[in-house]
Amino acid sequence: MYIVLTVSWVIFSGPTGYISLAPAAFFGVGIYTSAVLGKAISLPIVIGIGALASFCLALLVGALTLRLRGIYFSMFTFGLVVLIQQLLLWWEVNKTHTRGRFVIVVDNTTIYYVMLTIFVILLLTAYFIRRSKYGLALQSIGEDEEAAAHTGINVTVLKIITFAISAFFMGAAGAIMATRWTYIDPYIAFNPLFSFMPVLMAILGGMGQFYGPILGAAIFAYLEELLMTRFPYYYMLIFGIILVVAILYLPGGLVGLIQKW
Repeated sequence: MYIVLTVSWVIFSGPTGYISLAPAAFFGVGIYTSAVLGKAISLPIVIGIGALASFCLALLVGALTLRLRGIYFSMFTFGLVVLIQQLLLWWEVNKTHTRGRFVIVVDNTTIYYVMLTIFVILLLTAYFIRRSKYGLALQSIGEDEEAAAHTGINVTVLKIITFAISAFFMGAAGAIMATRWTYIDPYIAFNPLFSFMPVLMAILGGMGQFYGPILGAAIFAYLEELLMTRFPYYYMLIFGIILVVAILYLPGGLVGLIQKW
């Protein structure tokens, strides 16, 4: 799950330099799509609808916000997560008089293979984007957005489409991951940690090479499981110390360390 979120985040934020904190919003849309439609529609269609719903939401959000830069864009995307979370909570409490939903549970083998399929398609998409002229255009936006616009690149449209593509895979991952949990509510589906973790994983792995975010996500996820099992009351503190050390002494991430060696 975290590897898919991290690579999806890097598709947009890696080359452009825009720090999006919206993964939790798109991941949560996929989760709620699965919770609402899972009883009536087959699993592949639910995943497709969740991915498309996240894609459409990202198109709308991108059209409104991708003219913002720097910290303003990051603040808005994080605010989007909180906004959707609180709107859903208000709707459930005041309109449906319930809180949360039960989800159709799917066996772990099915979840694994579906997530693996999403991951492979995501890797192929990221590879072709990076190797195409659009990848070069995104890198030029990250280097100097005004210069890229002057060379004829439609900066706004390219950013919006790439932002939506990254959201597509986040929504698909959310739709299949929801089937692993028996119950979800707005606080579970739109947990802000789903926004921060991909950023931290990409920083730990390093975004200089294609394999960096994958390496960072794999190690980060393993550390999370290990620390939660052995140190359930202190794992967040240990996590924080590890991250501070990594940021201070590994500015290029694990990729930078490997290149140095």
